[in-house]
Amino acid sequence: MRESFDEYGAASRLKVTVAAWRWAVASGLVPAADAGAGRWSRAVLLAVDAEAVRAALRGPAAAFWAAERLNEALGEPLPFGRPRVTAAAVGHLVRAGHLVYLGGDAGCPDVHPDQVEALARRRDLPALLDRHVPLGPDQAALRLGVRRVDFDRMVDLGWITPTGAVEIDYKRQGGVTRVPLYSAQDVALLPVIRPEVDWHELPTVAPGRRSPLSALTPTAERGGTRY
Repeated sequence: MRESFDEYGAASRLKVTVAAWRWAVASGLVPAADAGAGRWSRAVLLAVDAEAVRAALRGPAAAFWAAERLNEALGEPLPFGRPRVTAAAVGHLVRAGHLVYLGGDAGCPDVHPDQVEALARRRDLPALLDRHVPLGPDQAALRLGVRRVDFDRMVDLGWITPTGAVEIDYKRQGGVTRVPLYSAQDVALLPVIRPEVDWHELPTVAPGRRSPLSALTPTAERGGTRY
């Protein structure tokens, strides 16, 4: 007779979904694992109300829904320079501990709608996203209000470096592409740490025009060269 159970075994014994068990644990409806290594004892399971565990889940909700709810909370239209929250961003919020992983793709996980609603009501939601959700190159350019070519030039100059990367499968464009990710806080600080750049003029550069940053070199910009 088994004396301890992992989350799958616990869910199976209670005849509830694994997502329901995970939420019950995260919300404190059931005690924390008491048998070591993420396992629960038989005694704890015998005291759990399976129907209460089922009723508490109310979901789960897909990452795409969660992303749109957070976008709605940020405001429509979104504030200038604020990229849309994506399903992948929901994955980052799960890994940061702000949402509970209830199943599905780890990169775009299922989450609890009540927890998403609580997150959407936070006044510091923009700062929280900046702290935990990295930006791809296109999102970083949008955040700065500049063209992608100008942001790429900043990367070439060494002004900002990736903090990670993600592989995206563009099935219609030749397969998997590795996309660098940048800290949203580092992106937001660029105008502060690079005062030599005319950040008011840079966003007005017309498409197709040579980047004003193209004349700079990594050596020259350290000496305070302006464009």
